[in-house]
Amino acid sequence: MTGSVSAAEEVVQETFIKTWQNLTSFRAESQFYTWLRTIATRIVIDRLRVKNAKVWQQMSDYDEVHASLNSNAGQQRDLEKLIGLLPEGARSVFVLHDIEGYKHAEIAKLTGIAAGTSKAQLFRARKLLRENLSQD
Repeated sequence: MTGSVSAAEEVVQETFIKTWQNLTSFRAESQFYTWLRTIATRIVIDRLRVKNAKVWQQMSDYDEVHASLNSNAGQQRDLEKLIGLLPEGARSVFVLHDIEGYKHAEIAKLTGIAAGTSKAQLFRARKLLRENLSQD
C-alpha cells in the first residue's frame, strides 16, 4: 500500500506502537489479526491523506485559475462549458466535491462508488480542466 519498503517499515513500527498503546481497547469481537490490519490500513490512509494534502497545496495553478474565473463572468461560462465536457464520473465527483462541498465518503455513499474512486475521479477532473484551460 505504501509503495516503498522504507515507508512500509515505518508503518509497521507505528502499527505496533499504536497496537500496544490501545491493547486494552481490543474487545475480541474480531480476530486480533483483523484489528491489527485495520490499524495498519488506517495509518497508511492517514499518511496518504497528508501526502496528498501537501501535493494539492503545491498545485496553486488550479487555485489561481479558479480565483480568476470567479472574478470574470465570461471566463466562468467557459469553465462551465469545460466542466460539461468532462467524462460523467469525473464531472459528477468534481461538482459534488469542489462546488457542492461534499466529502469523499459522502460522495461514495451518494454515487455508489468507493471513496478512493471518488478521489481518483476528482484528480482526473482537475487535471483535465487544467489541461483544457491551458490550451485556451
